Amino acid sequence: MEKIVFDQKLAVLRDEIDVIDCQLVELLKKRRTVTTKVGELKSEVGMPIYAPEREEALLIKRRKQAQDVGLNPDVIEDVLRRLMSDSYLSQDASGYLCVNPSCKKVVVIGGKGQLGRIFVDLFTRSNYRVEVIEQEDWPNSKNILSDASVVIVAVPIRLTSSIIQKLNDLPEQCILADVTSIKESPLYEMLKVHKGPVVGLHPMFGPDITSLVKQTVIACEGRDPESYQWLLEQIKIWGAKIYTVDAVAHDQAMAMVQVMRHFSTIAYGYHLMTEGADIAQLVEMSSPIYRLELIMVGRLFAQNPVLYSDIIFSNSDNIDMMKRFAYRFLELLEDVETGDKESFINMFNQVSDWFGDYAGDFLKESKSMLLKANELKK
Repeated sequence: MEKIVFDQKLAVLRDEIDVIDCQLVELLKKRRTVTTKVGELKSEVGMPIYAPEREEALLIKRRKQAQDVGLNPDVIEDVLRRLMSDSYLSQDASGYLCVNPSCKKVVVIGGKGQLGRIFVDLFTRSNYRVEVIEQEDWPNSKNILSDASVVIVAVPIRLTSSIIQKLNDLPEQCILADVTSIKESPLYEMLKVHKGPVVGLHPMFGPDITSLVKQTVIACEGRDPESYQWLLEQIKIWGAKIYTVDAVAHDQAMAMVQVMRHFSTIAYGYHLMTEGADIAQLVEMSSPIYRLELIMVGRLFAQNPVLYSDIIFSNSDNIDMMKRFAYRFLELLEDVETGDKESFINMFNQVSDWFGDYAGDFLKESKSMLLKANELKK
């Protein structure tokens, strides 16, 4: 085929693709208009933004449709998940139903901080009266708190107990809650200082989120759960999932989910620096999974070091757990040093058995994450 003919045919096909792409954009615009209306309707009746059953059913249906017409169902699912994420954002902009109109006022102590601002915004968009207390507001705090129905403590971990201890004159039926990443100690202090409803909350997300959809908020019972149930329902309407757990069990789990992971990530970053590693070269030579690991390490060091030091230093019991981790690291290193590959493989198989079905599930989930990580590579 002559080059001129080839170029002409290619141009015709590309023009056809451009027309289809334009049609897709118009369809997506139309879809977003509809999802915005869905959000407005949900807001009127207090229905949560995130509907997992509806999402799962839709994905199953469209995957089958893709297979029937000869398309890759994984591609269609990926596209739909991105569209649904965007539709959740459009619904999030619609505002929320106020679950408890009789609530006089919500006070967020530390409401100008990164996490506090999120709750101030959400309560405000749900038509609650919201006030904030910062350090300079303490001289007038008694007046601010005098008619509060909810008080949320959203200050750094190192300040939480001392702030709670000042809250000894709240209205009897006021809900007192905190949003720190440890729960046993704040709950103890809140129960001691306040005779009314108490609940410990741990939002499992960072300050950079734009929506609570598909986020998790852990709730640890303190006192009188019937009285603060409406608060948990409000959080669900914002799109989050509530996971209820005992405060002691929470702190034990967070020692592994947060403390150990943060500490080992910091140690890895420190090691890379002291070894004089060339980050640019590591990035260029990395496969998607190693690039993703580097991204997570770099992401941590782009944030406030005080936040992570507060989490790691918050509980002296964490030291013993991290020592056990270091011991097991050295135990495995000894297998490598002595060439005991059989022992290493036995350990690997034991851990694989312990993960059970989760190992396969995580493998499948990680594939889609790695595809997206590769797409973002510059």
